[in-house]
Amino acid sequence: MKLATYRDGSRDGQLVVVSRDLSMAHYATGIAERLQQVLDDWGFLSPQLQDLYEALNGGKARHAFPFDPKMCMAPLPRAYQWADGSAYINHVELVRRARGAEVPASFYEDPLMYQGASDELLGPCDDVVVPSEDYGIDFEAEIAVVTGDVPMGSTPEQALEGIRLLMLANDVSLRNLIPAELAKGFGFFQSKPATAFSPVAVTLDELGAAWDRGRVNLTLQSTWNGRKVGLCEAGPEMTFHFGQLIAHICKTRNVRAGSIVGSGTVSNKGVEIDGRPQWPKGYSCIAEKRAIETILDGAPSTGYMKYGDTIRIEMKGLDGLSLCGAIDQRIAPLQR
Repeated sequence: MKLATYRDGSRDGQLVVVSRDLSMAHYATGIAERLQQVLDDWGFLSPQLQDLYEALNGGKARHAFPFDPKMCMAPLPRAYQWADGSAYINHVELVRRARGAEVPASFYEDPLMYQGASDELLGPCDDVVVPSEDYGIDFEAEIAVVTGDVPMGSTPEQALEGIRLLMLANDVSLRNLIPAELAKGFGFFQSKPATAFSPVAVTLDELGAAWDRGRVNLTLQSTWNGRKVGLCEAGPEMTFHFGQLIAHICKTRNVRAGSIVGSGTVSNKGVEIDGRPQWPKGYSCIAEKRAIETILDGAPSTGYMKYGDTIRIEMKGLDGLSLCGAIDQRIAPLQR
């Protein structure tokens, strides 16, 4: 099934069920008002939502209405946890290679992860508000999952059983703030503002054969200012699958229902064409494009985002339909 949260003037919005083709929706009132309620009581409430979903797809839901992504908040407008990994080691390799640094061996055995702000998560069409263009505004196209309860000490295989929903993310980075923060030794903070999520979160059965034991064998599309810059394959080059990412968190703590775990920037390796490395599938963040330019030409030539720029992130399912809807945002200044 496919679930979204509509704006209603409150912090947490109203839960709606969305049709498979994203054309129609129906309020889940009478079953649950908010997505967190469903995650807290998944075994009891999700079958009821599934029944409504089937009625909606069959044209039998009496109070259905046209679905409007612009009415959507993030599926979870605020979450108990937002933890983002770096599951695509190729991304790390490129960025480090561009600055002449080696990737430590441990990076291939133990996932990188940071804990981001989860008290305000952006809807798919919300502006990315940044106080200054000088901060180095970058998008990051990612996949994310939402969990149920996963106990401390869970194995990657056990952690996979705790995944309830999947969605897309734009994990905005302020690149020019990162070096000073990392130099302090405590990691990201101001350089990672609010993350945006796709209008719809989907259960894993909606992926069909594309869901492959914690990996998504589909293409993630990134379109910057109307130009398609990324057609990255999300599955084959994911070094750590979602079960491994969740198990990494579970090493020392329980993961509770309503936690969101991100994949990090989806990234694909380059290929050699006419004796020169090329990246025909493009990129899912500007930092990676700048790293490629540095590797090839000695210096980056692509600038970061400016006010008025737009970014669209979307994934099509095996049926050719948009899986989670599109993140479609504009960069905007802070209005004082």
